[in-house]
Amino acid sequence: MATKTHRLLPEWHPQDGLQLTWPRPDGDWAPLLSRIEATLERIVIATVRYQRVLISVPDDSTRDRLAATFAAYGINKHQLLLIVAPTDDTWARDHGPITVVDEKNQPLLLDYTFTGWGGKFPAERDNQLTQWLADAGVWACPVASRELILEGGGIETDGAGTLLTTEACLLNPNRNPAHSRDDIETILAKDFGVDRVLWLANGHLEGDDTDSHIDTLARFCDPSTIAYVTCDNPNDSHYAALKAMEQELKAFRQRDGEPYRLIPLPWPQACFDPDDGHRLPATYANFLIINQAVLVPTYGDPADMVALQALAQAFPEHTLIPIECVSVIRQHGSLHCLTMQLPKGTLTPTLIES
Repeated sequence: MATKTHRLLPEWHPQDGLQLTWPRPDGDWAPLLSRIEATLERIVIATVRYQRVLISVPDDSTRDRLAATFAAYGINKHQLLLIVAPTDDTWARDHGPITVVDEKNQPLLLDYTFTGWGGKFPAERDNQLTQWLADAGVWACPVASRELILEGGGIETDGAGTLLTTEACLLNPNRNPAHSRDDIETILAKDFGVDRVLWLANGHLEGDDTDSHIDTLARFCDPSTIAYVTCDNPNDSHYAALKAMEQELKAFRQRDGEPYRLIPLPWPQACFDPDDGHRLPATYANFLIINQAVLVPTYGDPADMVALQALAQAFPEHTLIPIECVSVIRQHGSLHCLTMQLPKGTLTPTLIES
């Protein structure tokens, strides 16, 4: 096997900041603009206690308004970096850069091709955002473009050479039809330094546009722990697939042959779109790990507290912060989908000095 030159960082690696992309007034969020902005504000307020926040904004007026809003909340202006940039939507997890480190532990941002989850939605501006931010002087490390179509929500890593993903996403013909499973694994090994890929063949959420992103289903909490969604209602349309996914997770083994410590997350009551009644993808697996804290999506459901208690077992040294995401799932994502962590060494120091 070739010498590993890159290592994909796990989400719990120390971070410089968090990346968000603010919605355009004329975008898909227009009917819910005040609601999604309120949710994003809560994410910012929670995060700046621990690290800085980079926000791509659609225009000067939005930048000035947000600067005034967060100043009124008492947030130090040095904790925020507001950059005007052209964008399509808000899903920073999937159009943001993926960070690896080289053999000298220096970070590199990998800029994968983003096509709006296989061409479902416009994504040309989002696909160019990482390079736009590079041209604006935001990044402290190099950016390397990649032709592979890949979204950050589609992969999970333990930071030690193991990748967790789903067949429905990475092997979907709407992403990289010319590549076989072996091809994909070869590329992942080269780019991320992984030598094990754990493929889930089962698991999905109705209303999900991503073709079963792993961050909606199962997540590494540390190298030996995976939190995953469960469904205990045999009458629910998700029951069979999620039970099958659970069996797959139980069959996975760590490098030493031991099973993973599995933490089941509860199933919230079914959420439906108030306009046309279609089911929405509510999931507690879409939590976000930042420095010393974990932001957890909640849905005004009795299962919210159960999910927080379960994740407290996985993150005993972190502060758990609930973020209400009822409006976020209206556009078929949740908290993690809105965000991309920026590991240490990725933000230009002159932009992050207090």
